[in-house]
Amino acid sequence: MNLEQLRGFVEVARLGHFTRASESLHLAQPSLSRQISTLEKELGADLFHRARGHISLTPAGETLLPRAQRMLAEAESIKEEMGELAGLRRGRVRLGAAPTLCISLVAETLGTFREEHPGVELQLLERGSRRLIEQLAVGAVDIALITESTAHPVAGVSLTRTRLLTEELVAVSSAAKPPISEGQMVSLAHLATLPLIVFDHNYSLRATVDAVFESEGFTPNVVLEGAEMDAVLSFVERGVGVAIVPAMVLLDRPELRSVRIAHDGMRRTVSLAHRADVTPALAVAKMRRAIISTAAEVARRDPAITSLIED
Repeated sequence: MNLEQLRGFVEVARLGHFTRASESLHLAQPSLSRQISTLEKELGADLFHRARGHISLTPAGETLLPRAQRMLAEAESIKEEMGELAGLRRGRVRLGAAPTLCISLVAETLGTFREEHPGVELQLLERGSRRLIEQLAVGAVDIALITESTAHPVAGVSLTRTRLLTEELVAVSSAAKPPISEGQMVSLAHLATLPLIVFDHNYSLRATVDAVFESEGFTPNVVLEGAEMDAVLSFVERGVGVAIVPAMVLLDRPELRSVRIAHDGMRRTVSLAHRADVTPALAVAKMRRAIISTAAEVARRDPAITSLIED
């Protein structure tokens, strides 16, 4: 049994098709079929049910899949770390992050990290937190920034999680328009009467906001639904309506005005996660330290953000 056989097995399991898997691996289909056949002989068990136009895992294949994924992820980590120690290259970081964190915490981190470690190859995967946990499970990303709230908890494979900060969801409006509140806070009741721009239901942020309004018996006045973060902020800037967004996305955006919301449910926790059974390579460890440092700095700049990092 070797890594190439395991890589072929995992790809066939992922795609459910030998031809597509061979194309993904840039390998001739007969070669891939021989790899799988040899692996099955060595293990003494069939790994796939083979039917015309349909491939599915046997019980033996289902047992092997998570172990093969872990072995491939660990092998990749070893290769990266050995390459760094040998001076052949500075490594690679595959970072996953929720969309709202890509335009805030990730953007704050990458500029400095790139200056300090110009030889490190950076790959960014922007997905929701549940999808990122799936990608961590199969070794597609090394480390991920995920979010969760009381209304929208996130569970998954065995992960090492470092809680970085809690972040309030704030109401944001155009700085060119009159303030939506005379004080430093706005009530949920008043917020429900304002023209509200909301995200697609796929956003965990939307689930949190909907749950809070429902728990208090309010129906928000939605005037626009389904936009992405950048579009939402642009619409708010132009006075189309107000929006409820994480406090971090408003850093260095003077064209927008924010006000805190008088409800404890309007907050979320940001954590940094990696697989508990895979040792991060040196480059990944450097990125992890950079993100933790940036999160602490961001928390010092906004009272709506609270650091959870122990000194």
